[in-house]
Amino acid sequence: MLLTESFALRTDPSDSRPARRAIVTGASKGIGRAIAADLANRGYLVIAAARSADLLDTLARDRDGAEGGVVIHPCDLREMDAAQACVDAALATFGGLDLIVHSAGATKRGDFFSLTPEDFVDGFALKFHAAVNMARAAWPHLRASGHGHIINVIGVGGWTPSADFTIGGPVNSALMNFTKAMADRGLGEGVRVNGINPGPIETDRLRARFAVAQAESGLSEAAIREQMLVHERVTRFGRPNEIATLVAFLDSADGAYFHGALIDLDGGARKGI
Repeated sequence: MLLTESFALRTDPSDSRPARRAIVTGASKGIGRAIAADLANRGYLVIAAARSADLLDTLARDRDGAEGGVVIHPCDLREMDAAQACVDAALATFGGLDLIVHSAGATKRGDFFSLTPEDFVDGFALKFHAAVNMARAAWPHLRASGHGHIINVIGVGGWTPSADFTIGGPVNSALMNFTKAMADRGLGEGVRVNGINPGPIETDRLRARFAVAQAESGLSEAAIREQMLVHERVTRFGRPNEIATLVAFLDSADGAYFHGALIDLDGGARKGI
């Protein structure tokens, strides 16, 4: 683990609570990285968890000397004991835990018959089962904090079936259901649970889709981007920091009435009611 600065609790200027202690999964890149950095900028104490130790190290070094702090925790959340180890690290470092942001898990797209059984197992293991394991490990400590909160970053694809998203769609749907179920439990135990459903966000994963489409079509990246905007029926792609800002709002005093919410942040991509 790399500690970027002292962890004496400090006051968050947005409310009267002491600095929030958080775990962010999938923190090495994309949306998870943006969330971890943004929370630390706001004075949170953050355990940044992901499989890539090198990318986590650059996150911590980028944060050096800034407000808040980041501790890196390389782990593979597909392993059954990884979530408990991550929670134990937060307890050992911060003395408690207030917030879990589960952003790990990128599932494969493609033709159903080209996807293997192992692809399905892997997709559910990292995104859905890791969320279950993290909630199980963290729940007693979130209750003890008095203002515990879980935010699952899921995906708008869970609402609408798609032939090329036969792993990600069911995984996201299951995680939405689990989020609502745990929110129901949290009503009586003082733990809020919410979910965010990003639409098409400008990340390495989206750029990889551009590259595949370019290779298959021979079109330019600009043309592929325009085609995808038309296909998604949005005016632009979202940015990771926009998801991070919503996470911070949901966990703030101003967002405290959100509970059991599934919020689409997708530029209007989801058209269903």
